[in-house]
Amino acid sequence: MSGLRNLTRRCTLASYAAGCTVNHQRHFIAYLPVRTTPHLSLNRLCQYSTAASANLPPAKTGHVASQDEKREFMSLFPDIVRDLTEVGSLSDIPDAQKWYAKVLQYNAVGGKMNRGLAVSLSFKIIASPELIKPETIREAHLLGWCIELLQSFFLIADDIIDGSDMRRGKPSWHCHENLGLSAFNDAILIEAGIYKLLHKHFRNAPYYLDMLDLFHEMTMNTALGQALDLLSCPAGQRPNLSKFTMERYNSIVKYKTAFYSFYLPIALSMYMAGIRNTDNVRVAGITDRELHRQARTILVEMGQFFQVQDDYLDCFGDSSVTGKIGTDIGKGKCTWLSVVALQRASPSQRAVMEKHYGIPEQSSIDTIKALYKELGLRATYRAYEDSTSSMIRTHIQQISRGLNHNVFFNFLDKIHKRSR
Repeated sequence: MSGLRNLTRRCTLASYAAGCTVNHQRHFIAYLPVRTTPHLSLNRLCQYSTAASANLPPAKTGHVASQDEKREFMSLFPDIVRDLTEVGSLSDIPDAQKWYAKVLQYNAVGGKMNRGLAVSLSFKIIASPELIKPETIREAHLLGWCIELLQSFFLIADDIIDGSDMRRGKPSWHCHENLGLSAFNDAILIEAGIYKLLHKHFRNAPYYLDMLDLFHEMTMNTALGQALDLLSCPAGQRPNLSKFTMERYNSIVKYKTAFYSFYLPIALSMYMAGIRNTDNVRVAGITDRELHRQARTILVEMGQFFQVQDDYLDCFGDSSVTGKIGTDIGKGKCTWLSVVALQRASPSQRAVMEKHYGIPEQSSIDTIKALYKELGLRATYRAYEDSTSSMIRTHIQQISRGLNHNVFFNFLDKIHKRSR
């Protein structure tokens, strides 16, 4: 197996050294035929994209890391695959071992990986200098990959539920090789990998139980947010527009997106920096628990801001830049745009929403988009984006000493005015 491990690492590093950029990476496809030994194919690792976003600066594309930082993060992926598949307990089931590697290589890579990268980037800002060493940066990357696995788990399940055919520029996993509902077992495999990695690399860390609790809490929160979202538009039915309130929308976004996408990576970096969710007094009587509470509040606000942007881009974004075609209107999703439209709509305009929202035909989608423009939602969004960014900046400045404000400003700068 050592030869397999070396080949896997060489393939990954060689491909990235060959020049895969941040934007190219979101379209690569690296997967294994079941019949072969699990390794990454150089020919498949990077499929260059001609998306218009290639020349956009990071702050406009929503990337939180530089190309070098992303390359360093990706260099650990072969070790992740090895840790989860090259274990003695799987030696007697080689077919399942190879399949697990294929599942990981198809689903865990290909996105922007902002969540995973955020752990090491935040750790470098939050931690004291003596804690920032090559081995701790590697540990931060390992935790980042745990978040990426959590994201992959959610996406496979979400695509099955929504019937989404495409993900990250390629067929969704359940559509790949006509896997269908059996793909959900692969989602469970990916989630199980998180706890295997945590046990292998962090079981002796003082914050090990903190991390376990946090991952379980984030999974529960996300599932609850998904349940709330599905209750707004039950499968096979038209959306219930009476449930499309701003209060409900904010709850969906908070639980389904903000907690695991924004709070989770920063909380993990705080644990690594020695800031645990305890009553340890740090600065001016402020406890570590209070610092976590303040960080959580800011990051949930930022996550909600991010989701509103996503809703806007799903409708009005340039698909050559975003890399995806919007589906929210056709699927009847409870979005910021739909909620604001219903708040502003006259009786006749609400009737248009009732008739066309959640209908996948292009004529109905175009009718809803025309209504959004008629209601001035583009200008409303621009005003919201600027005012919300300013509000979050003010809240960041009010965070207590003991937690570097730059970790929050850096994230906000990356997502403000993003175009994908």
